[in-house]
Amino acid sequence: MDNIFHYKIGRPSVSKENKGFLQTLKRLVFIEKLYNTTGIALLAIVGIIMAVGIAFYGVSFGIMLILLITIPPVVYCIVVYPKFGIIMLLVMAYLLFVIAQLGIDGPIGTLMDALQVLLVLGVLINVKKDNNDWSIFKSPITTVIFIWLGYNLLEFGNPAASSRLAWIYTIRSVAIVALSYFVFMYNIRSVKYIRVLFVLLGVLSFVGAAYGFKQEYIGFNQHEQDYLNSPDIASLLFIDGHWRKFSIFSDPVAFAYNMVMPSIFIICMLTMRIKLWQKIALGVLALFFLDAMLFSGTRGANVLIPGALFLFAILKYNRKILIGTGVAALFILFLINVPTSNPNLRRFQTAFKPNNDDSYNLRKMNQKRIQPYILTHPLGGGLGATGEWGKRFAPGSYLASFPPDSGYIRVAVEQGWIGLILFCTFMFVILKTGINNYYLIENEELKTYCLAMTLIIFAYNLANFPQEALVQFPSNILFYLEAALINITLRLDISLKEKAAKALQLQQTI
Repeated sequence: MDNIFHYKIGRPSVSKENKGFLQTLKRLVFIEKLYNTTGIALLAIVGIIMAVGIAFYGVSFGIMLILLITIPPVVYCIVVYPKFGIIMLLVMAYLLFVIAQLGIDGPIGTLMDALQVLLVLGVLINVKKDNNDWSIFKSPITTVIFIWLGYNLLEFGNPAASSRLAWIYTIRSVAIVALSYFVFMYNIRSVKYIRVLFVLLGVLSFVGAAYGFKQEYIGFNQHEQDYLNSPDIASLLFIDGHWRKFSIFSDPVAFAYNMVMPSIFIICMLTMRIKLWQKIALGVLALFFLDAMLFSGTRGANVLIPGALFLFAILKYNRKILIGTGVAALFILFLINVPTSNPNLRRFQTAFKPNNDDSYNLRKMNQKRIQPYILTHPLGGGLGATGEWGKRFAPGSYLASFPPDSGYIRVAVEQGWIGLILFCTFMFVILKTGINNYYLIENEELKTYCLAMTLIIFAYNLANFPQEALVQFPSNILFYLEAALINITLRLDISLKEKAAKALQLQQTI
């Protein structure tokens, strides 16, 4: 393959579909509705209202007015054109906390829930049109997602739960985000659209990295500074005289993990047969992401690249890969042991020497302390028993003040050892399916995508032990996108092979 960016595979109908969408939008909005005297007058009135409102009430008024005008057509486009909806979902997942920083008061999280519900509604409508054909979802991953969702629903009746309201607030995010897997499975049907999504995610990751550099070398804006002035936040983010950076994300952990994952994707892309300048550009981009990651001060993120490289070397076993991973391992060993006064590099080094770290030892002590509770509560203490919801809805309970500090520990505490077994099975099935599909796929591009998604899921599993890696946007959405792409890449590869076989058969008959 000469060039990934011009590799022509996928459904030819996609471009027509996109063209039809743009033409319809232009005809409905700009020609039929606005390209006349009434439309111009309406726009003028809206402009005057916006100007007066901003003058009296500030920029929030203008933003809210724009939202009121744009929401109806956006809702229509999300349901009728789900590919547009998926792009909007990913953009919103990255920019959610930027919007919150603008000072807009309102249920922004609920808007994300509504967006995902609309996409699920679109899937149900389209499946109904397809005579209730659910075969596209058939996969071991689909099965374990249903089992995991079912167990979370059963947690409502957990007799050890201190609050049912905590369950309601928690299940909303767990269930709705998990359903996005089915949205991706149904609507991603061409390699061209997969490329579009990867380019979009690359751009969003670049914006996140660039803003991290801005925070490191230029400083925080006023909204960010006000946020950091809180004593609780300062104790978490001000380490050894240096502020941990969070870029456009909710916290430094989310920032770090969303720099590591595109770097893993790029490492996989470098193994493809693409032009030298493209490999150089991708390599520089990966270094840019990893450098930005260091600004977060998240030690758990530092072990993800070595962990992913280990699985990468096993799955893609050949001489070049072994040499490359060997060189990378030597470089990492050098970074771990080199004397330095750089606070970011010093924090990187402590990730590989956890027993010398007070924070890690405190987490080990907390985990040891909670083990008897986990063993005696097979269903756990109920969804939302720890963390923010626990403090809000059951402030006097035993678990409300317990800091889980780990995705696996949270599952074990809130959903018991039964839930932990199911969660580990869930992850195992995704990884097993990814590895199997990687060896089944023949197309180089699709094979590389499947490998990248499998390595990223593996990295999320590693990340979920020291931190809660799958609870914040955009990681929670991206996790299910990557799980879906493991299946989609195999499906597209089978489709390509069938088309090639039919074309060959047609040639032979002629």
